[in-house]
Amino acid sequence: MSFRAEHIPRMRRICARITLACALAAVWPAVQARAFELLDFELQGGDDALETALRRASLLQGARDDEVTDPFEVYSIARAEYGQLIGIFYEKGFYAPVISVRIDGREAADISPLNPPETVQRIEVSLISGPAFVFGRTALGPVAEGTDLPEGFAPGQSARSTMIRDATSDAVTEWRAQGHARAEPVDQQITARHPGNTLDVAVQIAPGPRLRFGQLRPSGQVRTRPNRIVKIAGLPEGEVYSPREIQRASERLRRTGTFSAVALRDAAEDNPDGTINIDAAVVEAPMRRLGAGIEYDTDEGAKISAFWLHRNLFGGAERFRIEGMLGGIGARSGRRDYKLALDLARPATLTPDTTLNLGVLLESENEDDFEARRVRLDIGLEHRYSDRLTFSGGIGFLNERVDTGPDFAIRRNFTVVPLPLGVTWDGRDNDRNPTRGFFISGEVTPFLGLKGSDNGARIYGDARAYRGLRDDDSLVLAARAQIGAVLGSDIDRTPRDFLFYSGGGGTVRGQSFRALGATQNGIRSGGQGFAAVSGEVRVRATENIGIAAFTDAGYVSAGAFSGASDWHAGAGLGVRYDTPVGPLRLDVGFPVAGDTGGGFKLYLGIGQAF
Repeated sequence: MSFRAEHIPRMRRICARITLACALAAVWPAVQARAFELLDFELQGGDDALETALRRASLLQGARDDEVTDPFEVYSIARAEYGQLIGIFYEKGFYAPVISVRIDGREAADISPLNPPETVQRIEVSLISGPAFVFGRTALGPVAEGTDLPEGFAPGQSARSTMIRDATSDAVTEWRAQGHARAEPVDQQITARHPGNTLDVAVQIAPGPRLRFGQLRPSGQVRTRPNRIVKIAGLPEGEVYSPREIQRASERLRRTGTFSAVALRDAAEDNPDGTINIDAAVVEAPMRRLGAGIEYDTDEGAKISAFWLHRNLFGGAERFRIEGMLGGIGARSGRRDYKLALDLARPATLTPDTTLNLGVLLESENEDDFEARRVRLDIGLEHRYSDRLTFSGGIGFLNERVDTGPDFAIRRNFTVVPLPLGVTWDGRDNDRNPTRGFFISGEVTPFLGLKGSDNGARIYGDARAYRGLRDDDSLVLAARAQIGAVLGSDIDRTPRDFLFYSGGGGTVRGQSFRALGATQNGIRSGGQGFAAVSGEVRVRATENIGIAAFTDAGYVSAGAFSGASDWHAGAGLGVRYDTPVGPLRLDVGFPVAGDTGGGFKLYLGIGQAF
């Protein structure tokens, strides 16, 4: 290619164009970034609540907050804004609004999708609410006996579209609750009368026939036997259809832990005999699970535990768990403790809400004042009466060898048959981090002494209450009371596992673990009477961090609230850090009454102290 002088002007023009293109390329991202910063949102009429609702629902406002800059995407959002905002007007009872969305002065609805804007610099949303409408004529039916329609669905009341929806939903729900599984709205006529600003509504409901439950038809299971899914769900075949029974069946299946997902749906068609089948689609969770945990306090030292869980041992949703524990690592008092526990739970035994529990426990406790070796076998039934109320009962076998006294020279052997009976009311909003509600648990365990022990009974109760003082639960008051007694058995002829101590993380923080017990004939042991109270103030300082102030007190007596007795107390501060499995808890407790030796105590664990 040759170069001549006459080419110079042309080359200059080409260079200028290249320079301009490079400059535009350099500033274009900044132009795009600024293109959607200009959004004018104006409402005429209505009130502050209406404007707030419109702004919150605005797709364009959301796009601006998300920094959407692509012109075509912004244009598409602007065209969708009309339908979004008119729905909000209807929800608030305004049926004659005027909505204008302009992109750089042009109405978005008038811009052809075939020729969208190449740039967007300014968007104006101009709204006129128009008059508020009230209901004129309201007709909905037929409705089932006992149906309570919303009070706002009546002539003269604000004609909000949500009120029409709620009234229709309530009518259909009540028909379904009375066995009409196919109930549905079949016709709806809504007329806005602008001269009078009234809305006439007529909704027709088709109840359909009253049906009974047919078969539960499981699908999606791999290992679980279908007949066990039917048994666990406990759907009452032949009884009148009830959505509540379907919900309870779903909850029973989920509660086993065998399934990661459960969905129960009505079959597409009724059966000729007036029944309706229910299709149960399940997804099984992984069969095996491993877990580990660690707790620490300055007296007991570290406690390490691990477990292996099988969620579906025999194909009937049986849960089998093996757990091991090593405690007393680095403890100031006592020596190493060991525990091995095996538990098998079989749901839907006798009734769909009854679980059979089998347990084996091998345990070694080595404390300053005694050494104990235990073997315990348990078989019991747990019946879930409702979402909150649970009953339990069973029979067991306990063999315990205890070495106590000076140099552990005194050995006692106990063989007893315990008969535990329990009841639990759990009204907490969350079991790991409760902010409101109550928890009450009580247990009475009569025991038959076969060797070394008298006949008697052990009684224990635990009550907890929680109260959030702010709407966001950032300030919570928590309280706990415990009480226990051993009746009918001499303290020297009662298994050590049945006696009570106070001190440590479960009773009085700030006091040494099991610091408070009873002394009989120069030998220290637990007592037959026990009481403890605890209080906490929990404050959420940030989204994930909380602070707690607590005080605890405990009482132990040699007899069932008779004989030699003493009490002690502790107080302190703690920090909580929220995790997916519950708050990570770090408490520092100080003794404030009783034997205050030993200084502060440190407690680390998962979940609130109570």
